[in-house]
Amino acid sequence: MLIDTHTHVHSDQFNDDRAAVFERAQAAGVTRMINIGYDLASSRASVALAQSQPMVWASVGIQPHYALNTGDAELAQIRQLLAEPRVVALGEIGLDYYHDRAPHDIQEQLFRQQLAMARELDFPVVIHSRDAVADTLRILDASARGQAGVMHSFSGDWAYAEACLDVGFYLSFSGPVTFKKAVELHDVVQRAPLDRILIETDAPYLTPHPYRGKRNEPSYVAYVAEAIARLRDLSLNEVATITTTNAERLFKRLIA
Repeated sequence: MLIDTHTHVHSDQFNDDRAAVFERAQAAGVTRMINIGYDLASSRASVALAQSQPMVWASVGIQPHYALNTGDAELAQIRQLLAEPRVVALGEIGLDYYHDRAPHDIQEQLFRQQLAMARELDFPVVIHSRDAVADTLRILDASARGQAGVMHSFSGDWAYAEACLDVGFYLSFSGPVTFKKAVELHDVVQRAPLDRILIETDAPYLTPHPYRGKRNEPSYVAYVAEAIARLRDLSLNEVATITTTNAERLFKRLIA
């Protein structure tokens, strides 16, 4: 029983074989997945997919890429989507200084607004952070302590991981944990508390070995689980049980 806690199966890349993707996921032991929104359109698509596919749940939110196009009207629509029964989280939200599509102060304002909304409505948050470690930690420390959340597709070192854990957040691992040269990430997996780790694909992105370079899909979350099992000297069943329990604890509406 595996849960892919972060996927984008609504993506056009799955238009030709979406039904088969769900079948392959079930065959690989994936019982549930959370389809993640990153702007208003994808958030609506996530909700629609969750309403039509029993193994899919939704998260809604606006990524920093779209901060310049987001105002009160868009945030009000995200708030409305959070009222849908199959929505389990607010996200993905955060900071992105790699693509840098919006000024940092505008990204931060949107980040803080959505953190406040999640706190008010009691939703966990899904955090996107790229090349923005210091500011992400500053904002989380000031605005998200005591709040439920996860660092999506964690890729930092142990110092960063420890700071995220100190805020109270979970760490979610994706395809790169299967790469031989990801030594720093392997160290984090080996040191992280087992009750604070999750698994994800971020499909169609971040495809794990042995399919690196091809389109990712939820069934491949099993390779992420297998990599963690090797790194922690656990069985695949143990990792499945641990990460499923953690996902249900964080995303309380998954079992509501």
